[in-house]
Amino acid sequence: MTGLRIGHGYDVHRLVPGRRLILGGVEIPWERGLEGHSDADVLTHAVMDALSGAARLGDIGKLFPDTDPAYAGISSLKLLGEVGRLLREEGYAVVNIDAVLLAQAPKVGPYREKMAENIAAALGIDPEQVNVKATTEEGLGFTGDGSGMAAHAVVLTERVL
Repeated sequence: MTGLRIGHGYDVHRLVPGRRLILGGVEIPWERGLEGHSDADVLTHAVMDALSGAARLGDIGKLFPDTDPAYAGISSLKLLGEVGRLLREEGYAVVNIDAVLLAQAPKVGPYREKMAENIAAALGIDPEQVNVKATTEEGLGFTGDGSGMAAHAVVLTERVL
């Protein structure tokens, strides 16, 4: 069976003091980081959920439960690599990824290309297949008031087996 499949991913994490801020595998200098069991990379988590959804693998909570100590503090890029392996095993290839980070601050423009490169490298695809963008929410909601960050990702996959 061949065909295209679309997946959508969404993730959210609270900003807290005493944590590093990791987005798309890039450590960004900031006074707070994202709270979570792993490195809490909200952008990579949204991409993982989109990919696992497109291939009907469930979600990252099913694949990498936060009750498992093996995932405590783990790099989300490592987990993304595992999602990529599972996709290939199921016969899917990534066509493209479009992801958006929702955060009032810090500005992430200077880091977007490196984020896309990291995501592509973890999946073994060309960085041209990955687009990362960011937006503020004009001071509205939990992302706008700086208490958290969120991310959405949409992916297109193709069944190749």
